[in-house]
Amino acid sequence: MEIIALQEGNYVANSQKEFQLLTNELTAPGLKMAIQPFVIITDNDVILLDFGLGFVNNGVPFIYEILRKNNIEPQQITKVLVSHLHKDHIEGIGYFENGNLVQNFPNATIYIQKREIDFALEQINNPSYVPEILNQLEKLPNVELLHADSGQITDEIFYEVSAGHTQFHQVFWIKADDEIVFYGADDLPQKIYWSMHVAYKTDFDGKRARESRKKWEQQAKDENWKVLFYHDMKTPVVAFFEEEMKYVS
Repeated sequence: MEIIALQEGNYVANSQKEFQLLTNELTAPGLKMAIQPFVIITDNDVILLDFGLGFVNNGVPFIYEILRKNNIEPQQITKVLVSHLHKDHIEGIGYFENGNLVQNFPNATIYIQKREIDFALEQINNPSYVPEILNQLEKLPNVELLHADSGQITDEIFYEVSAGHTQFHQVFWIKADDEIVFYGADDLPQKIYWSMHVAYKTDFDGKRARESRKKWEQQAKDENWKVLFYHDMKTPVVAFFEEEMKYVS
């Protein structure tokens, strides 16, 4: 498999979940994080893991620019796996034009946990969400709703509701060519979360997320996973080989 981190940049997010690009001149308070969806290329699919932010430059979606820098055309994406519906993971689904959502990946099948949509729609006035997008998701012809707590999308793609960061947050495994790639999204957003066994109050169920991280770390060592970190500003991918952790840029 080929793994590509689509690095949108490092950002500062304030309490209203407004994202500003982190620069040497920026001194604004807030949480610093990378935004980086991933592309996984197998023999059967070109898979996008989460959508990223929805920035548009001169009429061109920013995610298109990053894909093309990595020699991928947007129409090559066959599947999009959505972990949860916070704006920094879903906004890149598209943009609104005359009140209509124009999809960035209309030809890809998009996999979303149905209960995560229901949960998100209940979060009235929560700045982490974009209601205009949430209201459109179930209407899109290329969205496939997942209902189970765990399951298999194809022979290569597996999912599980981890229910830590949000109530129905889900994680994914892609297994092909004797490799296992794991995407923990915001239940395992940065490598440092493995050295800080903390239950975060900002999570829906911080204790559950913490225990999941412990379990995944042991499994990653036992099964030689490659682990993807959506918000890590330095280390997008960590690979385990014979119980040794190695960084992959």
